Amino acid sequence: MTISTFDPTTLDTTVRPQDDLFRYANGVWLKETVIPDDRPLTGSFTALRDASELAVRTIIEEAAARVAGGSTDELDTKIGTLYADFMDTARIEAEGSAPVRPLLDRIGAVSTIEDLVELSAGLTRSGVQGFAAPYVSNDAGNPERYLLHLYQSGLGLPDESYYREDGFAETRERYAELLTRLFDLVGTADPAGAAARVVGLETRLAASSMGSVERRDPQKTYNLVQHDAVAGLSDHLVPWLRIVTDTPGQAAELVVNQPDFVRGLDAALRTEDLATWREWLASRVLLHAADYLDDRFVDAAFAFYGTHLAGTPRIKDRWKRGVALVEGAIGEAIGQRYVERHFPATHKAAMLDLVGNLIAAYEASITSLAWMTDETRDRALEKLSQFTTKIGYPETWIDYGPFEVRASDLHGNVLRAAEFEHRRQLDKLGGPIDRGTWLMTPQTVNAYYMPTMNEIVFPAAILQPPFFDIDADDAVNYGAIGAVIGHEIGHGFDDKGSQFDGTGRLLNWWSEADRTAFDALTGRLVAQYAALEPSEVAGRTVNGELTLGENIGDLGGLGISYRAYLLSLGGAEAPVVDGLTGTQRFFLSWATCWQQKIRPEEAKRRLTVDPHSPNEFRCNQVVRNLDEFHAAFGLGAEDRLWLEPEDRVRIW
Repeated sequence: MTISTFDPTTLDTTVRPQDDLFRYANGVWLKETVIPDDRPLTGSFTALRDASELAVRTIIEEAAARVAGGSTDELDTKIGTLYADFMDTARIEAEGSAPVRPLLDRIGAVSTIEDLVELSAGLTRSGVQGFAAPYVSNDAGNPERYLLHLYQSGLGLPDESYYREDGFAETRERYAELLTRLFDLVGTADPAGAAARVVGLETRLAASSMGSVERRDPQKTYNLVQHDAVAGLSDHLVPWLRIVTDTPGQAAELVVNQPDFVRGLDAALRTEDLATWREWLASRVLLHAADYLDDRFVDAAFAFYGTHLAGTPRIKDRWKRGVALVEGAIGEAIGQRYVERHFPATHKAAMLDLVGNLIAAYEASITSLAWMTDETRDRALEKLSQFTTKIGYPETWIDYGPFEVRASDLHGNVLRAAEFEHRRQLDKLGGPIDRGTWLMTPQTVNAYYMPTMNEIVFPAAILQPPFFDIDADDAVNYGAIGAVIGHEIGHGFDDKGSQFDGTGRLLNWWSEADRTAFDALTGRLVAQYAALEPSEVAGRTVNGELTLGENIGDLGGLGISYRAYLLSLGGAEAPVVDGLTGTQRFFLSWATCWQQKIRPEEAKRRLTVDPHSPNEFRCNQVVRNLDEFHAAFGLGAEDRLWLEPEDRVRIW
């Protein structure tokens, strides 16, 4: 067998695992690695994404070459044309701002707020940010049907907190400078004034926006509204919905995730000057189009979103941005070819075995929980038995036939790609639930749990070293992909997922005493993480409430995966390899998965908006809570990662 996730000779022996497992496993790499200039961070996930990106580039460029050679294959034509248009920099530079002029002229001609609302609705269908972000998903109250959902929108900064916290004052100034530059590039009469007014309007919208912690609460974001009652939230939303949907019946009932935002939006539409709203909508068009216009627009947008917000010195090579564009437009078409080349059937079978052991380990753990009563335990086991697992790729692929790609019309193709996906989503309304739908492409390096489907999904691209190696030692695979599987299952039982039953319905299946006990445990976890200060951002700490769901997933996922690893041994003793026990290899594999270097600017941004804790804590703080880690490395009270037994949290 091979130890594919880490090489023991690269361990940083200047650091003790008892003091800092993250740096013991990754210290040599951390000292030797320089973050590439075109990235805000680098690490294990980045390496996998690089590999996926290169594989996808080959697929795209081969399609483009076949089209250039006379191929009339429909998918080749769409892939090749879209990519070639993005790479045609001479034409893009020559066009300047011409591609967005027609939209800007339409906005400038708007004479009433009603006309502006309808124009914004039409642009929303084409992917331009609008008053609200519509999407189609299962009804949390009745997951056997699809409903239209509306999510708050309208802000150019990452989060509502950026508009009110003193620590983001410079960011607000830089954002105003970006808008000023974009307005100037298209000849706006008073670019600085227009930018200031847009920031002022967005600040008003931010004041009625729901904060990041509240947005995680499914009870607060599930607000079922009858169409006739929509006017009670906003008169302007009624005509907006008429344009956003294809038929009136598609919005007969809908979920408004943040009603207070809609009320605040309506008040702003009634009282803010129409001219300011025109400037705001023009800014949405420019921000959306900037990456597809000439270098003046590209550079302005990157200077803010890439360099200021994320600390990245240099924009990615154009081919990388072209690959991202094609993937975003026709991702599953790329994915179908990706899995043919890079995902053997043996990987899927091996993953199913891993998932089976993880489910069995969760069942054993839930059965033995001391803090849970029998009634709730039975419901938890019932939910566990109803999990669906998807591995690698969808069984049925998206049909991109209706998506029209026109040569030498890059911006138009971007708009049509969004319109195609919008219509595809609307077509689900009124139909049966499609259990085969995937929310990620096979070439995506990630995984997810969807509560309203009660399913865990693992795309092909994450099923590679360092997360999964079919030839690797079991300790390595269970410490890596096993913990990822456990993490996603754990989302079904975190503070959010635990509010959904096994059918995906938002329903309280807990006894009051069990929920109180659960909240007490999670409250202790919140306090643990709220005290952590990442090394890249001095003076700022983790938001324990925002990251709670992911922290529960990490903690439960690793603990349960260790149980599953023991099950995989079938009672046998794990071999010692390179002087490391099976348990030590398991935890080192986990630590290597979180290998990462990150720029301070990006670390600061993520502390504000990312529901995941910084990687060093996803490693170290999790293992501090596990008795097995303390035993494996012989921790004592004098060690930095030691946590008193009574302070260790184990939920699942």
